[in-house]
Amino acid sequence: MEKTVETSNVFHNDMRRTIPTIDRGEGVYLYDRSGKRYLDGSSGPLACNIGHGVREIAEALMEQTEKVSFVFHTQFTNEPIEKFADLISDMAPGDLNRVLFVSSGSEASEMAGKIAHQYHLERGEGRKELVVSRWLSYHGMTTGALSMSGLVARRRDFANSLLPYPKIQPCYCYRCPFKSEYPGCGIACAHKLREAIQLTGPEYISAFIAEPVVGAAAGAITPPPEYFKIIRELCDEFDILFIADEVMTGFWRTGKNFGIDHWDVVPDMITFGKGASAGYFPLAGVIVTERLYQVLRDGRGKFAPLHTYQGTPLAGAVGTRIIEYCKRNDLCGNVNRVEGYLMDQLNTLYTYPIVGDVRGKGLMTGIEFVRDKETKEPFDFKEFAKLSQLTSRKAFENGLIIYPGGGTVDGYRGDHILVAPPLTISKDEIDELIFLLNQTIREVTENLS
Repeated sequence: MEKTVETSNVFHNDMRRTIPTIDRGEGVYLYDRSGKRYLDGSSGPLACNIGHGVREIAEALMEQTEKVSFVFHTQFTNEPIEKFADLISDMAPGDLNRVLFVSSGSEASEMAGKIAHQYHLERGEGRKELVVSRWLSYHGMTTGALSMSGLVARRRDFANSLLPYPKIQPCYCYRCPFKSEYPGCGIACAHKLREAIQLTGPEYISAFIAEPVVGAAAGAITPPPEYFKIIRELCDEFDILFIADEVMTGFWRTGKNFGIDHWDVVPDMITFGKGASAGYFPLAGVIVTERLYQVLRDGRGKFAPLHTYQGTPLAGAVGTRIIEYCKRNDLCGNVNRVEGYLMDQLNTLYTYPIVGDVRGKGLMTGIEFVRDKETKEPFDFKEFAKLSQLTSRKAFENGLIIYPGGGTVDGYRGDHILVAPPLTISKDEIDELIFLLNQTIREVTENLS
């Protein structure tokens, strides 16, 4: 018998909505128990990079389970996690070659903040513990990670318990916070970091964290070309570490090993998750530079904030097989082959009066909805109960899964969706995705008129 919100003992996110029970997945498709097929246009969301039902990943998990599934990280290392760390080190830019493993992107952000603080402690700068971040950002739901996040809807209920981390304006060209246009803006959004550091006091700032392409909080907004080089220079000037949050953008999602690679900038830390295990195992981590690692090693030589399920053999086995699978099947190459085609097809949606902006990089794209294209006036969320959510639910009815978001205008108003299918998607499957998205937006538009 199908479970409903009344009969299920699972504490679901939406406690008033019954959702279908999944039965199986294959490639870019999911099938519920009734047999209905869904095209996974958000990769669950943005985790299932290699698609669903890949047997060799299940086999890797089973093979490792039969050998040894768990050891405590302070007592043993293990071959799978050592190999996985080597592969990640080879992928990362510069001298980012030391990998700390955790279980989720939120933990990765939290750990990166703690590593940054300990780095400064070891150098006699113990007051440097605040992390600067951006509005319209999301770095996780643990207290430290949420304190870094600038996603108002997720911060609002916990505001009194969050850490006082400074925020700067986002790099949001479609709705420039400075009412300017590129390149005449002078990349003011990047230079605002200097102001935040000076107003707070550089002696209190440990790091700056940013997503190379913003995910859940802003629907795939990308920075101007000079943005991250300016950020890197400012971090160096004020002795601040730069953390690239690659939980969504890492592992070929944007057509590079890591999203930051598009701007030829080397951060001091990279957080990763999601695509690292492609949804087949809870897995995330932090990559740090050799220089940073050596400061910690030459100091106390220990990093205390650790977790039970850190770097298990199962995590290493799955992560290693994911990288091998992606390389053997050239999934990064596929992203680069189809990204232009996907963007061209998405651009055809501008014919709808509610489509204000189409943006993104690789297979991480977003659509922003507006009431008026000329003025960019957003929809009133009270009137339409979040247009992005209505669009997402209509897409779901039509057999397409997309990822809704909002609040980009003022924390309340503003609607967008993320379209980010598995990296395996073909042009024929993109055609199907666009057909379903067209159908969805047409139906939503008709219901608004």
